[in-house]
Amino acid sequence: MGGMRLPHGTPEGYRSGSIQRVDIAAGTVEQLYASAGEVPLKGPNDIVFDSHGGFWFTDNGKGTTRQRSVTGVFYAKMDGSSCREVIFPLDNPNGVGLSPDGRTLYVSETPPARLWAFDIVAPGEVALTPGLRGMSGRFVHATAGVAAYDSLAVEAGGNICVATIGHAGITVVTPDGELVEHVPTDDPFTTNIAFGGPELRMAYVTLGGTGRLVRRPWPRPGLALVA
Repeated sequence: MGGMRLPHGTPEGYRSGSIQRVDIAAGTVEQLYASAGEVPLKGPNDIVFDSHGGFWFTDNGKGTTRQRSVTGVFYAKMDGSSCREVIFPLDNPNGVGLSPDGRTLYVSETPPARLWAFDIVAPGEVALTPGLRGMSGRFVHATAGVAAYDSLAVEAGGNICVATIGHAGITVVTPDGELVEHVPTDDPFTTNIAFGGPELRMAYVTLGGTGRLVRRPWPRPGLALVA
């Protein structure tokens, strides 16, 4: 498998992040958003589409030796007409997904390995609760020990599957936060999961440390990325 690839920070000369639309057939790239109003995008990460012509995405931010971006979660329209920051602040927000009924938004935070749920009250709007960390949602789950949460996907039955760094594998929890199982991988930088194949019962998992994309049968059907 070769040597292990490790994260190495922000490249020199990096300017900003953006949301782009790529036409694979034509080979064209169109930039939709580089900011949300006056808030510049630093490092857009995960994205999930709803049934209202919009999409949610996280901004994981960028860091230097002594600084790290404070970022949040955004909602934008697919036609390029609107992009708003809806949830702020979060600690390195990474994975994002929707419940099967589209009424709950799930967000994972990377270093603390925390999973949050936000009640969606209207397209692009969530209910926020004041707390010590600012405006937040409903705490769902955290993984103890040396671990970090990366991207996530949702099963058709509602379980949330979170790619877990350190504790290598996919952590599967119920909407109430109960641990269903931990599906191990052989790469400590397990970074993403998506479902495909017949009946969406094939899991595609990215392994960042060894630079691989692997697939494996999944015991339960997944949820399509596009609502």
